[in-house]
Amino acid sequence: MQRFVGRSSGVTARTRPKRKPATEHVEGVYNSRLQKGGALLEDMRLLVRHWQNAAPNGQQALIVAENLLGKHTRARVADTLRYAFLPRFINGRPPQAWKLVRALEDRNLPVEVLRPVYYWITARNERLLYYFVHTELLHRSKHQGQNIKTDEVCSWITAQLVPCGKLWSHTVTTKVAQGVLAALRDFGILEGTVKKRIAPVYLPVESFAYIAFALQQEGASGLHLVQHHDWCLFLFSPPVVEHMFLEADRHGLLRFQAAGKIVRIDFPAYSFEEMADVVAARAH
Repeated sequence: MQRFVGRSSGVTARTRPKRKPATEHVEGVYNSRLQKGGALLEDMRLLVRHWQNAAPNGQQALIVAENLLGKHTRARVADTLRYAFLPRFINGRPPQAWKLVRALEDRNLPVEVLRPVYYWITARNERLLYYFVHTELLHRSKHQGQNIKTDEVCSWITAQLVPCGKLWSHTVTTKVAQGVLAALRDFGILEGTVKKRIAPVYLPVESFAYIAFALQQEGASGLHLVQHHDWCLFLFSPPVVEHMFLEADRHGLLRFQAAGKIVRIDFPAYSFEEMADVVAARAH
């Protein structure tokens, strides 16, 4: 029999603290790292599988020297580490996020389950990507005009930079916009090679439960967890999120109880290793 661990007995709407709007600009929140690459999923997976719980400097030097990623030059390997892997999976939110996906990689889960977790981590640490989905893409997903053009993303980026007092060149803005679109395509949020459009989003229940567990580990619980802003990354409306929790409950990945605005969510795990075992048992 599985044990279910809960942080609290429930949270009501009246106790929910006010959240900062997703469009709030924070000094230094935007950067141009995405011009160096979008999802880079296969590179990130390879680095996650080889990374060790040790000092990063020595590991970086070894990975570059051995050209682990098989790039044309070692400088490209160094750039991938500096601009993608380290800010997303070592120094980002959550800290040491490579451990979250390493637990899944070690259990040989299919890429369909892994991809959404890598996307969640990437979007959290590439705030330009996060806010583009949270505002522009989420709005478009509710209307008929779901085609996304590079120049539209460029205009959106420029508008976001103005309140921050930043101004990028046309070349940099275009490369970042292309990086945003490429990342969303590779993560399955968009589709199309030349003309990008919003894709029918499919989030495996195993991935959903694992991300929910990660959010709970950060302190989100009850109604806060159901209404968490991060679910907008998958273009989910609140009823869809609740449906996903019910599905996860039905498959034994968590326990979801709701009575009006009182919600309790418990997980059959204390650690990511344990939760990865639960997910693997369901996925296999």
